[in-house]
Amino acid sequence: MIELKGKKIFITGGAGFIGSTLIGKLINDNEIVAYDNLDRNTLKSQSFANHENLRLVQGNVLDQAHLIEAAKGSEIFIHAAAIAGIDNTVKSPVRTMTVNMTGTSNALEAAHQAGTVERFLEFSTSEVFGSRAYRVDEVDSTTTGAVGEARWTYAVSKLAGEHLTHAYHREHGLPTVTFRPFNVYGPGQIGEGAISIMIRKALKNEDIYIFGDGAQIRAWCYVDDMVDALMKALSMPKAVGESFNIGNARAVTTIFGLAETICRVLNSKSKIVFKDALSADIELRIPKTDKAKELIDFEAKVDLEEGLLNTAEWIAKNMDDLPEMPDMFLNKK
Repeated sequence: MIELKGKKIFITGGAGFIGSTLIGKLINDNEIVAYDNLDRNTLKSQSFANHENLRLVQGNVLDQAHLIEAAKGSEIFIHAAAIAGIDNTVKSPVRTMTVNMTGTSNALEAAHQAGTVERFLEFSTSEVFGSRAYRVDEVDSTTTGAVGEARWTYAVSKLAGEHLTHAYHREHGLPTVTFRPFNVYGPGQIGEGAISIMIRKALKNEDIYIFGDGAQIRAWCYVDDMVDALMKALSMPKAVGESFNIGNARAVTTIFGLAETICRVLNSKSKIVFKDALSADIELRIPKTDKAKELIDFEAKVDLEEGLLNTAEWIAKNMDDLPEMPDMFLNKK
């Protein structure tokens, strides 16, 4: 059992949504280095942004030499940096694949060369299971769509990172853990997350766009539950060498149902408007989390409506500091 106190913890993407939330849980008892290119900076709005135990290093995971130098002496290494989001993936497939594959390769090599890492945790994605994933467990086959379909460049890049992570564990003995998050949302999310964008629209009573027929089914995991799983995977010995599906199989709804729920709980006058699908989509994505329960005692606790209200409260307070939404979500006259 690793006690998460007095450790040097290195987090790529540490200024991002999940990274900064995790820092909040660890900052008082550990020395933390957040390595980030600051394309999105949730960290700056956190109460602990200037904490004496936190050092922010601006850098790119594609710069292997800089990453190796910054990670020296690290005991816990969390690789959360990645390109994500449908808009980014469709517009910049080369950047998506390069950052996600080469960035993961560089992170693994930095952890290996450090020689001090007691746990390396990398983020994959639930998208590796393809367009239909009903109560999938960790050993189910992964599938992707047609070669050349932009949507799948993200899933393929993350799956490559998973294979390389397991290879470092087998060949070099690096104590790795892989997480496959299923639709994480919550306070601090400033990117393209569906819930974040729908809430921003609902708070302004603006039209909420749904791409496709809205029948796509998702299971939504609140960020505090994700961080609880992270803390357990970083400390428990049974996690080493394993992949985990992390999500909340109770918080399940269609995309249309999600929009309706957001409008209802926020008492919004937003209209729900259907638009053509932007790319290939995932019809069904619900995890089976028995393995996480068995090996790291993880079980999601926050139900959807509670999570939506908490998220909306944070967004309302920080609305002026949030980045512009991608063009596809904007009301164009």
